[in-house]
Amino acid sequence: MKHVLTMTEIRRRYDSEWVLLENPATDDSMAIRSGTILVHSKDRDEVYRRAVELRPKLFATLCFGNLPKGAAIVL
Repeated sequence: MKHVLTMTEIRRRYDSEWVLLENPATDDSMAIRSGTILVHSKDRDEVYRRAVELRPKLFATLCFGNLPKGAAIVL
């Protein structure tokens, strides 16, 4: 059974990893507060591949730690 984790719990458990989060709960400023982990990996491409396979309706992709050199964030 999947359960909801807070951002504090997610950061602690998945430090230096990419995370695919399903049904992220947000606050009024749209900051993510919690969600359910679908996939986590040190390999960004693995998380993206799994996102395509799973096709979650509402999700967020997070990276904890340092972004790889030359990486860019697109909103």
